[in-house]
Amino acid sequence: MNPVQQQLNPLWKSLSAFWQWFTLMNLAPQQWGESSYLHRVIGGLRTWRQGSHLMKWAEPIGALLAIAVFAAAPFMSTSLIGLLLVACAGYWLLLTITDDSEIGLGITPIHLLVLLYWWISVVATGLSPVRTAAIEGLSKLTLYMLLFALLSRVLRSPRLRSALIAVYLLTAFLVSVFGMRQWIFGASALATWVDAESTLAGTTRVYSFLGNPNLLAAYLLPACVFSAAAFFAWKRWVPKALALLMWGINSFCLVVTFSRGGWIGFVVAGFVFVMLLVHWFSRYLPRFWRIWALPIAFGATAGCVLLAVIVVDPLRDRVASMFMGREDSSNNFRINVWMAVIEMIKDRPVLGIGPGNDAFNRVYPQYQQAGYTALSAYSILLEIAVETGFIGLSCFLWLLMTVFTQAWVQLQRLRQAASSESFWLMAAIATMFGMLSHGLFDTVWYRPQVSTLWWLMLSLVASYYLPKLEEGVGSGE
Repeated sequence: MNPVQQQLNPLWKSLSAFWQWFTLMNLAPQQWGESSYLHRVIGGLRTWRQGSHLMKWAEPIGALLAIAVFAAAPFMSTSLIGLLLVACAGYWLLLTITDDSEIGLGITPIHLLVLLYWWISVVATGLSPVRTAAIEGLSKLTLYMLLFALLSRVLRSPRLRSALIAVYLLTAFLVSVFGMRQWIFGASALATWVDAESTLAGTTRVYSFLGNPNLLAAYLLPACVFSAAAFFAWKRWVPKALALLMWGINSFCLVVTFSRGGWIGFVVAGFVFVMLLVHWFSRYLPRFWRIWALPIAFGATAGCVLLAVIVVDPLRDRVASMFMGREDSSNNFRINVWMAVIEMIKDRPVLGIGPGNDAFNRVYPQYQQAGYTALSAYSILLEIAVETGFIGLSCFLWLLMTVFTQAWVQLQRLRQAASSESFWLMAAIATMFGMLSHGLFDTVWYRPQVSTLWWLMLSLVASYYLPKLEEGVGSGE
């Protein structure tokens, strides 16, 4: 070891130890569970559960409730989706108070930070200038978080995990097929989605069953990544062919939404997934390809995107509009909304105005510029900051860093075991990067059809978690 390495090695160890502490890598969930007041609630009715024939199928029943949410989301109203979420929340509560497993067994670092963010939201609600509206937003956030709690529990079973993913992929495929029909036969715009003075004024932007092309793009983004992952995870050639067909139809349908945020998310998610695939397969490659596979994959991906932008006229025009600043009406609208939202954050920087679009709609008119009404901040980071202040935003960023760290650690474990479950975890990681990239410029992320998918990604990562002391692949196969 040379002198430079001798000096850097202690620093690297210190940084590594700090990062493990910061992302709760050394968490002992069972000890935490036993020392918390929650252990008095968990398992309180376990005797009843032991005598119940129905509760012998507790996890599959929970999976069926979750499947109902994702199978119905594109076709149902927000209120009906809410009823399904209430059913999932109630069932999670039933499972919790009848739990006969060891205290803290299902708790992960992700759970603790989700709970922390919820408490911050509760305090922000209590201090909100529009408390009644914020309470409604808090109730919605609570339902999403309880869906996460249920999913992270039932998805520990590889069979239930695969079943739920398959249902979502088949549902999204149906949505994409209907979107393709709109592209072929035309569809009337339900709103002014394209600047009337642009070269794309007469272009059809598909929206399928969701009524909005930006929302459709956000909904299909996970489907594109998971259908690609299914090609590697599914073992027989007929399912692999179906996965390839799904990927092609889903990807094309997303592209013809002409959602610029959706395109950004699609490119970012695809790039991350390709990089993770190259990393996963690199162990099987000769030395030359282990060194150069990532740079070559990066160059090939960037080249394909650049070629598509150059060759396809509508694609080129739409991409060019991203860099037109205020000359593009959509850009100009977002910039004006962002400026107003920043003023809202300046007035309440610590804990914000409280969660939910209802609270936003009550406060935003006091800051909006003339003619620029908005239902949200059109950026998830600004939305979180305006709802829960910089305390909530800091917690959210902490949650993201912890999720990605946990995902990477579990991916290495599954990679060492050559588990096909790795591909679902890679898809979840890539999807989160894509959804966050899309969300920087839009807030369809808060619509239930998309928000449920975000919490599904977090629960997939949490479902692979194993405490440090546990050995083996666990939920890998």
